[in-house]
Amino acid sequence: MSTTTVVETDQQTVRISIRELAERPDVELEDWFRDLIRDGYCVVKGAVSREHAAEYVEAVYQWLESFNLGFDRNDPSTFHKDHLPVIGSKGICNDYGVSHEDFVWKVRSEPGVVGVFERIWGTEDLIVSFDAINIGLPHRTDVPPNTPWPHQDQDPRRPGFRCLQGLVNLLPNGPQDGGLVVCKGAHKLSDEFHRHFKSETKVVEVFSTEYYMFTDEGLEWLEEHGCEWIKVDADPGDLLLWDSRTPHYNMSPEGDNHRLVVYTCYMPVADATQEDLKRKKAAFESRLSTSHWPDVQFISDNHPMRNGQLDPHRRERPMKEPVLSDRALKLTGIPYINK
Repeated sequence: MSTTTVVETDQQTVRISIRELAERPDVELEDWFRDLIRDGYCVVKGAVSREHAAEYVEAVYQWLESFNLGFDRNDPSTFHKDHLPVIGSKGICNDYGVSHEDFVWKVRSEPGVVGVFERIWGTEDLIVSFDAINIGLPHRTDVPPNTPWPHQDQDPRRPGFRCLQGLVNLLPNGPQDGGLVVCKGAHKLSDEFHRHFKSETKVVEVFSTEYYMFTDEGLEWLEEHGCEWIKVDADPGDLLLWDSRTPHYNMSPEGDNHRLVVYTCYMPVADATQEDLKRKKAAFESRLSTSHWPDVQFISDNHPMRNGQLDPHRRERPMKEPVLSDRALKLTGIPYINK
């Protein structure tokens, strides 16, 4: 993946590596950009207006209610798997065509969201992941609360900055409301860390090599090297970004507030192959989700399982099909496929 961005100085427009930006006093960067380079994560305030965020919240609740399973947004007794579509143990939902619901595409197309990634990558020619949403409901008695599962979403054998993850936060998210937890500054130690633990047995095999789960020994190493775990708080409409090398996980709500987010990740289309774009087109046409990597390293099968059986409420298509703007269509990657 490209690791350069275009920046303008008083003298010229230059293309330099993101890693070098923090060392360039002549380059004026937004505070959030410098936070990202320094800490491995940042919060971009107000990337989406509060008015739009409220509209997307309503769309999420309407989507949950559309299954007619008795979910009531105001009744915690219905925050139970019998009244909900199948939601992963970490709150992640990527089945039922939800990754292509109209409201999800509207979030992905928000100028304040796309523009941040354009700034980072130095190009408007981007593609976006067909990623999941996250639904964290408090006071659930049917599933245990999340326990820490620190990981990084990058193959240790492929070092350096390669991917930037993100999510759009839709509801107030404070210290007791669950959400993203990151290991501040650990991205800078990633190469050294994996050289030190190169003989370590892989903890878990998952759907992609772009994943690494930290062991207790690894967590002790990070602590010894001065890294600090931070719960990231956010307001409605804030965009949270983190370097894929940054160890992270999410936590369940402990208070009364709900947590609703849409994951967003963009990369330059130039870093995807034509085969990637063709697989991406097929995923879009079948309304299937992908991982956060926009070059579709993984495509879901849309097979939510309920009580050991394929969920009878499974959908092949979204509840509300997306109406794509010209900008959103380009983000699918389809216009970049060679004819």
